[in-house]
Amino acid sequence: MCKMPNVKVGIKRLDFTEKRGMMAVYLTDGREVLVPVSKFKDISSMPVKERNKWFVLDDQYFTFENMSRVYSVTDVLDYNMSQH
Repeated sequence: MCKMPNVKVGIKRLDFTEKRGMMAVYLTDGREVLVPVSKFKDISSMPVKERNKWFVLDDQYFTFENMSRVYSVTDVLDYNMSQH
């Protein structure tokens, strides 16, 4: 995979335990972005135990052990920007 042009921030890690129903995405610039898991239908339908099997790819993408879909940092940031 290659980095997306014009994207200067990456993903450090994900967390599903801080707030119920939310996915916390920790970014390389120090920000924490909270997104409702319900905004990602395939993630929300995963068993909670499977959500902890995530992988960050190239700092800008994430996926899960038993998922073929790959999400990007822009998927998270686009949702966050639409809320302001």
